[in-house]
Amino acid sequence: MKKAGIVFLCLALMLMTLSGCENLTQQKHRYKQNSLRIGVSIHDGYEAFVSDIVAGMDEWAKEKEKESQDAILLDVVSAGGSQLVQNDQVARFMDKGYDAVCVNLVDRTDASVIIDKAKNANVPVIFFNREPVAEDLARWDKLYYVGANAEQSGLLQAELVIDTLGENGGFKRVDRSEDGVIQYVILEGETGHQDALIRTQVSIEQIQQAGFSIEKLGDEIANWNRNQAESKMKQLLEKYPSGIEMVIANNDDMALGALDAINSLGAELPLIVGVDGMSEALEMIKLKKLGGTVYNDAKGQAERIMQLAYNLASQGDDSAKAFNRAEYVDYRLIDYDNVQEFIRMKE
Repeated sequence: MKKAGIVFLCLALMLMTLSGCENLTQQKHRYKQNSLRIGVSIHDGYEAFVSDIVAGMDEWAKEKEKESQDAILLDVVSAGGSQLVQNDQVARFMDKGYDAVCVNLVDRTDASVIIDKAKNANVPVIFFNREPVAEDLARWDKLYYVGANAEQSGLLQAELVIDTLGENGGFKRVDRSEDGVIQYVILEGETGHQDALIRTQVSIEQIQQAGFSIEKLGDEIANWNRNQAESKMKQLLEKYPSGIEMVIANNDDMALGALDAINSLGAELPLIVGVDGMSEALEMIKLKKLGGTVYNDAKGQAERIMQLAYNLASQGDDSAKAFNRAEYVDYRLIDYDNVQEFIRMKE
C-alpha cells in the first residue's frame, strides 16, 4: 500500500509538473502573440525636438506595457540625413514583419519608395514631424501623419513679436538705432522644410500687417542646429556689429545658438524668439534673455503617434478610424508672463 501510495504521489507530481510546463508554454506563446514590433526611422539623431518626440514614444510604450499584456518593441534608427539610408531602414522593418512603421522623413518630397514598400508589405506607416506632400499621403489608406500646423506656429511667433513691440515702450526698447525700423535676421531650420518655410513667411507677414516697420539684414540656414546657428550668428554680428535688433529663429535650438554667439562676442542683446518650448529656452525666457517661444508639444505628438501605431498594430485598420489621416497637435504661446507654468509642466 505504501509503495502504491508513493507511486501515485510521484505520478501526481509529474502530471502537475507537466501541466505547469504546458501552462508556462501557453503563457509564453500568448505573450509572444501579443508582442508588437514598431520600427521608427528618424532623419537625423541630432535634432533636439525629434529626440524629445522619440523619448516620449519610448515612455508611452513602457507605460502601455505595464497596463496591458503586450510587449512593445520600439526599434529606433537614424538615417543620418540620407533618404537612401532611410529607405533601406524601412525595407528592413518590412522584411522583418514589423507591425507598424513610424517615419520622420529625410526628404518630405520623396516618400514614394517608402510608400511602395509599405503597400507591398501591407504595413501601415505613420509619418511624423515632416509632413509628406498631400498627393503622397493620399496614395494609400494606411498612411498617416502626426505633427503640428506650421502656420499656427508662425502666427504665434508673430504674436510674441507684436505684443513685445506694442507694449508700453516696447518698440523704443527694441529699436536701439532709433530709426523707427526694426532691423532683423532670420535663422531658418532647413532648405525646403515646410515648417521652416511657413513659419518664416507667416511670422514676417503678420508683423508687417500689424503696422511695424522691419528690415531684413540676413537670412541664414542653420538646419535646426544650435552650433550651426551660433556660427551663422557670429558671422552676422561681425557684419552688423550693432545693427541686429531682432532674431527670429525657426526653433529654440537655433535661438539658443544665437544667444551663445551674442554672449561669446559680448554683443548687445536683441529681441530673440524661437519655437519648441525646450527646457533651456524656458529658463532663458524666465531670465529675460529670450523674448519668448512657441510650445511645440513633443509629448502630445509622441502619444498620438504611439496610440495610432498601437491601434494599427494590435487591432487592425478599424481601430484607427478614430484618427484623422493627418493629426495636428496645437501649438501654444510662451512668454515671460506664463513661462513658469511650462517650467512646472516639464519638471
